[in-house]
Amino acid sequence: MSARLLSVASLATVLALAAVLAIPSAQAAPAAEKSLYERLGGAFAIAAVVDHFSDAIVKNPIVGQTSKNPALREWHTKNLGRLPGLKFMRTLWVCAVSGGPFKYTATVPGKTELGLEEAHRNLHISPAEFDEVAAELGRSLDFAKVPAKEKGEVLAAFAAHKDEVTAGSKPK
Repeated sequence: MSARLLSVASLATVLALAAVLAIPSAQAAPAAEKSLYERLGGAFAIAAVVDHFSDAIVKNPIVGQTSKNPALREWHTKNLGRLPGLKFMRTLWVCAVSGGPFKYTATVPGKTELGLEEAHRNLHISPAEFDEVAAELGRSLDFAKVPAKEKGEVLAAFAAHKDEVTAGSKPK
């Protein structure tokens, strides 16, 4: 009977040891999915896309320097000295909307923390012009070789603000 108790004790020890060894495996399980900010590559990668995107918008015939929209045309010809600051603000906005550690504080606050309606109201951006800006953003994401999943998430975050950005184009 003592041999049997020893056998049961040995089995209990082996099972206890196996349970202890299994704990690190459970802890090594995949962590929650990284934030969009992390998957995009952080602030430096986001800033590179914003830089490309911002320069492309200036040259875009529909929404840039030769736009039929006089407010957009004027901004992209007479206010280019403000473009470095705008690139910075756009970078902060994308970092914030993608779950990064940076806080975006609008220079012209909208109704929400990330609201864009007041900053764009006087530009009278139409829904079609917004769509062209979104297309330009897509081209910049492609230029930076952003994977399809992340590209879709960035464009969805941008599209979520379409009504705000185009609020100034609607009659009062």
